[in-house]
Amino acid sequence: MPDVIGFIGAGQMGEPMVTRLLAGGHEVVLYARKDEVRNRLSDQGARLVDSVAEVAAVGDILILCLFSDSQIRDIGRGPDGFMANAKPGSVVISHTTGLLSTLTALTEEYPAGPAVIDAPVSGAATDILAGELTVLLAGPESVRDRVRPVLKAYADPIIDTGEVGSALALKLINNVLFAANAQLVASAIELGEKLGVKEKYLLEALSVCSGASKAVESLQLIGGLSGFTDLAGPYIAKDVAACIASAAESGVDLGQLRSVVETGPMTIT
Repeated sequence: MPDVIGFIGAGQMGEPMVTRLLAGGHEVVLYARKDEVRNRLSDQGARLVDSVAEVAAVGDILILCLFSDSQIRDIGRGPDGFMANAKPGSVVISHTTGLLSTLTALTEEYPAGPAVIDAPVSGAATDILAGELTVLLAGPESVRDRVRPVLKAYADPIIDTGEVGSALALKLINNVLFAANAQLVASAIELGEKLGVKEKYLLEALSVCSGASKAVESLQLIGGLSGFTDLAGPYIAKDVAACIASAAESGVDLGQLRSVVETGPMTIT
């Protein structure tokens, strides 16, 4: 029998994931709080339940697409959480960019519970709908092999990173590097203004010159530094904070990456 997919977190990123899963022929059991989301995904074929416990009890593979560690803890622990109610032999996939300690604490508290693996993502909702989301996948090889066909509904590439925790470490390094790059682009914009170069023309030129980067591309697409700060700033701030906390847990120094992030002209921490 094909695995039943449980899904929690059908927000900006999670809803298109469910859409792709359903379009790929997967059976999806969904817990969502917003009526409009429930209605849209029910119309596409998702089976709705009314609690975290219910979706955990029927999902062979439970996908979490949540914003923060605190959300994982809130719905994972306790008698009504997904750990206590998980179907025997099931797997929990966490797409959240956060701390490894959050996942390890759950598995230590519930040793008879499901396998919990980290699978942070890189991309946007448009990438999900195109089936081109990047997923970093960590965990035992047998578990990665089991969940990969499911993730292929919305992810390409899927990059295996090794044991549990390695995907989160890679994602956090990527995110703090992106934040540092964004700060450097913001500094370049400041320099351009002093030299009489308008931001619009600067970003257009940099995007096709040797100074090009994903940060330049993102600022250009969003329409400049102000829009980028408003739209992406809260997410970058969360991820940078997670990276700093993760580094502290591991006893490592972020070095110049942290210095650039914290001293650049853009307020993101």
